[in-house]
Amino acid sequence: MMVSKKVRRWFYTVLIALLLVLLSAMLVISRQQALELVYHPLPERAELDTDPQDFGFAYQNVSRESADGVELHAWYIPSQNGAAIILQHGYKSDRSELLEEAAMLATHGYGVLLSTVRAHDENEGALIGFGLNEMPDLDTWFEFLVAQPGISPEKIGMLGNSLGGSMVIQYAADNPRINAVVAHSAFSSMADTINTSIRYYTDLPAFPFADLIRFWAERELGGRIEDIDASLWIGQLSPRPVLILHSTTDIVISQESGELLFAAANEPKELWQVENVDHASFDQQLAQEFELRVVAFFDRYLLD
Repeated sequence: MMVSKKVRRWFYTVLIALLLVLLSAMLVISRQQALELVYHPLPERAELDTDPQDFGFAYQNVSRESADGVELHAWYIPSQNGAAIILQHGYKSDRSELLEEAAMLATHGYGVLLSTVRAHDENEGALIGFGLNEMPDLDTWFEFLVAQPGISPEKIGMLGNSLGGSMVIQYAADNPRINAVVAHSAFSSMADTINTSIRYYTDLPAFPFADLIRFWAERELGGRIEDIDASLWIGQLSPRPVLILHSTTDIVISQESGELLFAAANEPKELWQVENVDHASFDQQLAQEFELRVVAFFDRYLLD
């Protein structure tokens, strides 16, 4: 039985209309997801419900303004050995994320600055720049730290979790006075991890949503995803050391990120890579070895 031209025309018209509806829906969904990923307004942030005193340490509650006028907040535990570590939290988190690490380092005599960046914690700002906008914030905390009594400027290191790990690599690449870096579950680049991270944070398939979300996110950020690339910055750390921690079963940041960072780094460099550990959870799931490795790393390069 022959199908008339009129029926075929109707069929193709309906098909095109359905495809347009589907495309429109995908564009709306991807834009909404992009906005949720790059914005973190203060009312959506969890309140701080613990501090270093809960771990037995006296501390200072610090407020500073970045060079471009953003009000920032941090906690500082004074140093007992002349050295200090800046601890940088991860994506949509706050300084309390790193209290266990702070207590660990303070127990070994290190001063600890639990730093924060814009659009996080109690700070001003709502747009997360993934490193494009946050370097003035880290510089604010470095300048605060070197001004503290009892701190030797050549004995300052950094440790960052996840996005914080990538940001401390980026910052240290431009600040030669950072003398040792630990990157815990950092991404090698946004481009490397975008498919993995999109699946984790949105529950959407990487295809076709990763490219669509990337399109909208870049317009909000005013920059390119390709420019957020810790694998380019990490090579600039040498001759300063870097310790990279990454799980081969990480479902938040691409599993290959640790290896890519290690390959891009110059000596001295160390890679601690394991499986069956959750994202940025070496300190919890491998607590004793984490303390041994991280403290030994900072002792070797900051105290010896």
